[in-house]
Amino acid sequence: MLRIAVPNKGSLSTPATDMLREAGYRQRRDGRELVLTDADNDVEFFFLRPRDVAVYVGAGTVDVGITGRDLLLDSGAAAVEHLPLGFAGSTFRYAAPAGTITQVEDIAGKRVASSYTRLVADHLARKGVEPSAIVHLDGAVESSVRLGVADVIADVVETGTTLRAAGMEVFGEPILRSEAVMIRHADASEPAGLDVLTRRLQGVITAREYVLLDYDVPMELLDAAVAVTPGFESPTVSPLHNGQSAAVRSMVRRADTNRVMDVLYEVGARGILVTSIHACRL
Repeated sequence: MLRIAVPNKGSLSTPATDMLREAGYRQRRDGRELVLTDADNDVEFFFLRPRDVAVYVGAGTVDVGITGRDLLLDSGAAAVEHLPLGFAGSTFRYAAPAGTITQVEDIAGKRVASSYTRLVADHLARKGVEPSAIVHLDGAVESSVRLGVADVIADVVETGTTLRAAGMEVFGEPILRSEAVMIRHADASEPAGLDVLTRRLQGVITAREYVLLDYDVPMELLDAAVAVTPGFESPTVSPLHNGQSAAVRSMVRRADTNRVMDVLYEVGARGILVTSIHACRL
């Protein structure tokens, strides 16, 4: 059986299990379950702490796992990213008291507090910057400067509201843009069944990102309409019974749906319908 590690709690847990369920796999109903066997799909799920997933994959205890790119890089485990999954996005930035630091090079000789010390150390090493110390904290990193533990912090930044409330501001380029990823061992050969899992998850990602758009358009306007909805390879075009119009079906990015519908209407298309995609294979 393909052994898959899944986060058992935190912001990664529910989206990961939802995606696996959409991909056709059984998932636990009781949060206390640590192991779940899906005999129909020949896989076994292990529910682990998000920070431990990369460690188990790197050790070969499980074949693949779902975790954050940030957690993977911070772990130092012998695991590599196999497939980005498109959820749990986050951005890591440096921050310091407003007006005190403007560039990463100014971190030299200063104390940096973070929950991701290996990630920060690697980033500063690539920049050729040597801090006086990198302080590991498990939470409330933004309070470390006020409490005298650090001079700079490195943390997840979303809106920046929490940092501003603490009198901090971000500086420099982002350290990392993270998201949920599927990972596998860095050196081992691809395990049996990983290709099926990958196709299924890619199908879910595509189904979430795209919709099916159907519309009718006069033949003389067909080329203009198809230019608006080119689809993946080419849209499906079927002549209507009246011989003067065609029915067109194409995949369109979900985020662009209403804009595309507006343009199609202006072109002359009518009967424009949108349908969600449950699953697909491309």
